[in-house]
Amino acid sequence: MTRDSIIDEVRANRDALAREYDYDIDRIFVSFRDMEKRSGAERVTLPPRPVPVSRSAAQPTVAEDGSGTYDPGSRS
Repeated sequence: MTRDSIIDEVRANRDALAREYDYDIDRIFVSFRDMEKRSGAERVTLPPRPVPVSRSAAQPTVAEDGSGTYDPGSRS
């Protein structure tokens, strides 16, 4: 397999950062948040996306009268 110098450099940097924080993911995350705040860059927070409802889940599969058949035209 061919080695990629860019990938090797990214992995070395990742390992150096992780080693600096004793491989503690919580400390690494806090450091990223601190760097983000210090950068002064404008951040955008998007509203949550709505959860899609599948059509099959929204429609009954058995007749409400208990007959075992479903006829969408029979609803009143």
